[in-house]
Formats: sequence, C-alpha cells, structure tokens
Amino acid sequence: MNPREVIRIALRALARNKMRTVLTMLGIIIGVGAVICTVAIGEGASEQVQQQIQSLGTNMIMVFAGSVNTRGVRMGSEATKTLTADDAQAILQHVPGVAAVSPIAFASVQVVYGNQNWFTRAYGASPEFTQIRNWPIVQGSSFSERDVNGAADVCVIGHTIVTELFGDANPVGKTIRVKNLPFRVLGVLETKGQSPDGQDQDDVMVMPYTTVQKKISGISWVQLIMTSAVSQQAMPEVQDGIAALLRQRHHLRADASDDFIIRSPNEFAQAAASTSMVMTVLLGAIASISLLVGGIGIMNIMLVSVTERTREIGVRMAVGATEEDVQRQFLSEAVVLSSLGGLVGILLGVIGSAIISHVLGWSTFVSPSSVLIAAIFSAGVGIFFGYYPARKAARLDPIEALRYE
Repeated sequence: MNPREVIRIALRALARNKMRTVLTMLGIIIGVGAVICTVAIGEGASEQVQQQIQSLGTNMIMVFAGSVNTRGVRMGSEATKTLTADDAQAILQHVPGVAAVSPIAFASVQVVYGNQNWFTRAYGASPEFTQIRNWPIVQGSSFSERDVNGAADVCVIGHTIVTELFGDANPVGKTIRVKNLPFRVLGVLETKGQSPDGQDQDDVMVMPYTTVQKKISGISWVQLIMTSAVSQQAMPEVQDGIAALLRQRHHLRADASDDFIIRSPNEFAQAAASTSMVMTVLLGAIASISLLVGGIGIMNIMLVSVTERTREIGVRMAVGATEEDVQRQFLSEAVVLSSLGGLVGILLGVIGSAIISHVLGWSTFVSPSSVLIAAIFSAGVGIFFGYYPARKAARLDPIEALRYE
C-alpha cells in the first residue's frame, strides 16, 4: 500500500469511534496548545526586554565615575571627580572602534513654565547624545557644538515634560526657567517609554554639558561618558581600550583600582535573555507533561483497538498482509491521531496567545520555530507511543487471530 492509501485507511478506522478519537486527541491538543502559549509568553517577555534595552542606545558603552576610599570609608559610584570632557575627547581620538562619544553631567532641576512646574533630571550632553541613544528629535532640532562651546541656555525635552508643562501646545521656541535661568526649547525627543529598570525615559531634558557644569551644578568634571561602538562585535575591544586609556590618563598605578566603572546594556541583555530562556524552558517542560499524558492515552486506545480488531488483523494476514503492513497500518493510525491533535493544538495555542495578549496585556510572540517544534513533537509522540501497540498487532498469530471472538 502507498502512503496515501495507508493514511486513508487510518482515517477511516479512526472515524469508526469518533467520540473515543476526539477524547484521545484532547490530551495532545491541550499539551500542544499549552506549550505554544507558554513559549509565546516567555519569548514575548524576552522580546519586550530586548526592545527596552535596545531603546537605551546603539552598541552603547557607559563609563561612570567610580568610587573613592576616604579613610577606610568607601563611597558609592560617581563619587570620584576624575572623569572629564577631555577624557571623552581622548576616547574618541585614541580608542579604535568608537563611533561617537558624549560627556554627561547630571542635575536634578525644577522646571517652570507659566504657572506650571515640574521636577525632572537634566542631562548635560554633547550633540552626539541623540545618536548614541538612538533617540530622534520629532519636533524642532537639537543644540549644536557652538551651543556647547558657549554654554548656551538651550535644551531639548522629553514627552513627559511637554505634557506636564505645555499640555497640547507646541513647546518649540518657548522659554522655560531652570534655576531662574531662561532656557529656550529647541526640540522634543521621540517617546521612549519605560527603561528596563522601570524609569520614565521621557521625563528628561537635555542641554549642553557645559551649561550644566558652569550654570547649574558648578562642577568641572562629568559623572558619565556615553560611548557608541561601531558594531556589537567591537564592543569588548572598545571596553578594554577605554579602560587602558583612562588608567593611563588618570595616572593609576598597576596595583590601584579603577576610578571609573564601565558598563554596557548588552550585559543586562545577556542576563535577561538567559533568565528568560530558563523560564521559557521551564514553562515549556511543565506544559510538555500534558503531551506525555496524551501519548499514554494514545497507547492505551491503540492497545484497546488491537484487541477489538484482532479478527480483522487475522483476516488481513490471511489474504496476504505482512507483519510490516499491519505494523505500518496501526502505527500510521497513532501518528495521524497525534498529528491531528497537534494541528488543532497549534491553532488553539496561537489563538490562546492572542487572547492572553489582548485580555491580560502581556507581550506574547509565537515564533515559527516553536510551531514547528510542537508539530514535530506531536508526531513523535504518536510514533513513540504507537510503536508498541503496532508491534503487538504485527506479531499476532494469524490462526489464533482468526479464531478470536
């Protein structure tokens, strides 16, 4: 018999007991559907974290001011005052693989416009800030290098500040007050949403770092240097180059600790991806138990089917069917049963993932690979649990089978 004929006979045999067939398929349907849903939730969460981390910047490397030890008391990060804008310029000039650099000086400020005010964090940066952070300006424009050199009173603001101070009005060209200084709004940053640690990235204003240093904070150093590498592959080499350069510029002895801290969002991305993978595998493994239960159900029903069709098997062998023919027939019934259940389970899993995303607001992602794996696994369950009943049917003695009542 050709494969098409085998499948046709298998479908006809399964159709004899429709209710039993449906109930047997139910275990596979639930198992496959549960696997699709759980993997979709895990991959959706991983995708969301990756997007949030990517929103921080393109191939970004952050150099923070480090800690300092004063009379045995270790201060926290950003306690040193050795990181400067000249260090940023040196990184750009002397470290291979660096695409852009921006010194960053922080300041918490009260922003006032008319009768509205808002407490936010000001970023003092260079014009390359938006390039490094991959943060386009959707209204107006950014400040220039000339504004940095002149410590100009200009800024670009995030969407949260726009909402709190201006409402629906266009803020570009308006003047706001920061520490009684009038700042002209040059542009509005694109909405970014929350960062991976839950902070509102849009609650920010960006101005020349020289303005923050000279007019707001009164400092000569910077708390952070943002660097963008030319590619993700170049990032480890760039980090090593930055560390070596800064140790040399800061005149640190070989046995002295770094007075700076180098971090990259890719480190958080790798940790998040690893955690997400563990959770996805764990959830998938738990859901796969339903597939094993469904496979045991298939074996049970196929054994019952062999017993019920013993005389039929004897007749088939009597008219010329070989052991291979009988084994192939019963094995195909098990595979068809599990495959049909797998297809229905995949459909329900995709629908269930969409419902979860819509109702609960969770991010889900049904990848083609998970669908393919579920389909292959469901067919594999049919082969694994259908082999023993098929082998038992093939080894029946034709004479005894014909006598069976």
